[in-house]
Amino acid sequence: MPQEIYQAETIAAIATAIVPEQGSVGIVRLSGLDAIAIAKALFHAPGHQLWESHRILYGHVHSDQTIVDEALLLLMKSPRSYTREDVVEFHCHGGIMAVQQVLQLCLEQGARLAQPGEFTLRAFLNGRLDLTQAEGVADLVGAQSPQAAQTALMGIRGQLAGVIRQLRSQCLDVLAEVEARVDFADDLPPIDEDGVRSRLQSIHHKITQVLATAHRGELLRAGLKVAIIGQPNVGKSSLLNAWSKSDRAIVTNLPGTTRDVVESQLIVGGIPIQVLDTAGIRTAANEVEKIGIERSLTAAQSADLVLLTIDATIGWTEADQTLYEQIKSNPHIIVINKVDLFSHPPSPIDAASCFPSASECVSPTVYTAAAINHGIQELESAILAAVNAGNLTAANTDIAINQRQAAALTRAEIALTQVEQTIANGLPLDFWTIDLRAAIHALGEVTGEEITESMLDEIFSRFCIGK
Repeated sequence: MPQEIYQAETIAAIATAIVPEQGSVGIVRLSGLDAIAIAKALFHAPGHQLWESHRILYGHVHSDQTIVDEALLLLMKSPRSYTREDVVEFHCHGGIMAVQQVLQLCLEQGARLAQPGEFTLRAFLNGRLDLTQAEGVADLVGAQSPQAAQTALMGIRGQLAGVIRQLRSQCLDVLAEVEARVDFADDLPPIDEDGVRSRLQSIHHKITQVLATAHRGELLRAGLKVAIIGQPNVGKSSLLNAWSKSDRAIVTNLPGTTRDVVESQLIVGGIPIQVLDTAGIRTAANEVEKIGIERSLTAAQSADLVLLTIDATIGWTEADQTLYEQIKSNPHIIVINKVDLFSHPPSPIDAASCFPSASECVSPTVYTAAAINHGIQELESAILAAVNAGNLTAANTDIAINQRQAAALTRAEIALTQVEQTIANGLPLDFWTIDLRAAIHALGEVTGEEITESMLDEIFSRFCIGK
């Protein structure tokens, strides 16, 4: 989108979540050339309050002679604002009516309703943020754990951008050196091929390190879906309640109490986890139970990790073996529950003797007594171990790239590999520059130095309106 359009138009939006009877303050935000003029037309500040930048004014928002709300007004003049344009915020009473009326008045004064992410887009177009910082803003708003919020904040502070800019600068230095030899071959000494190869390998290695954070970034943003499955009355609901420290699921001694999938949101090791307590899987006694069992199987198939729960007082049954065969190809953990009721609580060493059929599987196994909150810490450790097996651990824990950034870095990595192969094959310098430019372009896509209008539309369409 052309930058001059944003300079010419004033946009407005509600910048806070609006929920009936919740939230004491609601904010309406304006940005653009006419933001201050619109604010002066709508806001009356009694006394001799000064309309100065970064000063809060007290007064009333009015329409003709009617007072719409008692409010505060925050004025931030260009370029010292989020968008580097003139920005005005009306801090109104929370709820629905006050902020909606103030927004409508702003629109009647000539402002346009902002598109999703348009304030942050203007910040990017005006050089206030680069693209990684802008995406960090969206990540911070959507963070589901303290670790996700901290990683997003590091992105806003330019942690990722600094690394990528340095790598791109190093590629540009190599390209300049190669092109100088192409243009002035007779005036310069031959290029140091080993030195260039070494520098490219160093850049390549750093890109690989950053790419290794993609899995962690996906986990921090999307979280992990964990399904608890098993036969009826093995303690699945008790396990959920003990884990979540709440009575989220109904627990009785009657098999088949859980008829539908019950969800709970937890944080384990900084990772948001959606836990699904499912109906006991057996031959259904009625149509309602049959539907619940079908949903249990669906939840197990769609989960990132399955907890196959076994009753320690019964042992590994043929029905458990059947379930195991269904889920063994998916990431899973065997949870042997009710060990407090077992005459000799089993340990990992003698699991095979307690559960003969289990000796054939090499699955991670955890022993719990959900009724007395025993084994929950061990269960969480097993889950984190399963996640770490999927390359959660990254060299730089302050960085966690998203899918778009990973795709661009992968293109840069491929281009550098091709440059290295070109050098090894002894091809002319002109051929080196082709893939070097491709790597530089891909790195520029990460920070936004190389970006298209369609890519911007796609990125910022995922933002909320008002941010």
